[in-house]
Amino acid sequence: MTLGEVAARTGGWVAPEAAALEISGLASLDDANPGDLAFFGHPKYLRAVRKSRASAVLVPHGFGEELPATRIWVDDPAVSFAGLLPEFAPPKIPRPSGIHPSAVISPEARVASDAAIGPFAVVEAGARVGARSIVGAHCYVGHHASLGDDCLLYPGVTIRDRCTLANRVTIHPGAVIGADGFGYEFRDGSHHKIPQTGIVQIEDDVEIGANSTIDRARFGRTWIRKGTKIDNLVQIGHNVTIGEHCVLCSQVGISGSTRLGNFVTLAGKVGLSGHIEIGDGVIFGAMSAIAKDVPPKSIMFGAPARPIREYKATYALLKNIHKLYDRVKKLEAHDGAPPAVG
Repeated sequence: MTLGEVAARTGGWVAPEAAALEISGLASLDDANPGDLAFFGHPKYLRAVRKSRASAVLVPHGFGEELPATRIWVDDPAVSFAGLLPEFAPPKIPRPSGIHPSAVISPEARVASDAAIGPFAVVEAGARVGARSIVGAHCYVGHHASLGDDCLLYPGVTIRDRCTLANRVTIHPGAVIGADGFGYEFRDGSHHKIPQTGIVQIEDDVEIGANSTIDRARFGRTWIRKGTKIDNLVQIGHNVTIGEHCVLCSQVGISGSTRLGNFVTLAGKVGLSGHIEIGDGVIFGAMSAIAKDVPPKSIMFGAPARPIREYKATYALLKNIHKLYDRVKKLEAHDGAPPAVG
């Protein structure tokens, strides 16, 4: 693709004398080689863009620094780069169709005529698989579970009994939806299991990463609202509610009966205790730990988590605590009298 074509497809601008130059691939700034196109999307990558071996780089309007690479000015380099990816990606793997001969489907299940069921998948009695949905190899869809239209279960996904997925839900390999919640009572010297009789309900356009787990409710439902995106290795406990369009990054853990509002962001390894409420638009920095309610629009960090400004102020003091310690030791050495000068 010529740089002139790149500019035309991204709504960008390239110097006319460079428009005929060609690129043959897309790459990151660090990995790019001559012939590749990369993008510069944030000032923290300025050193990388200066050193990049890419032949051309998408840059934001107003970027004036001279580079070894040819610049193509666009509104949003990351978005423009993403739009070009399909042009250079390997051919798409064909969509599966039909029911594989090795699949085990109960006569009492309802599978849409245009759904696809892969090798060794199991669809139990009373289950429903909606139009154009794909159930990959070795998946399990339990009794009376329901998949809406255009769902995609990658290989090895488990949907336990009575759990419901709405439309356009994507679940990646190894995820388990509807395992028992972790509930026990300690009596007579041992732990006794509390029955987990509820379900998991997942709304439209949710995506769930590989090896994540969402526990069924003790009673009622564990509820994932529409548009939420969940990374790999996330654990969501029983009776949790995740609001609309939330983002949960890898290794997040949420204890039972906690409620998240809409547009909440949990960075990697964030941990939430049970029975708390998180308001709309809250952001938690990586490895934060939360044990109490948080009001809307808060930005929190730390363990225990506190408002980011408070955390930064406290951190600045802690960095200098050794100076205070040395001063106190000197005062103690002089029996409380100020140390001599000179």
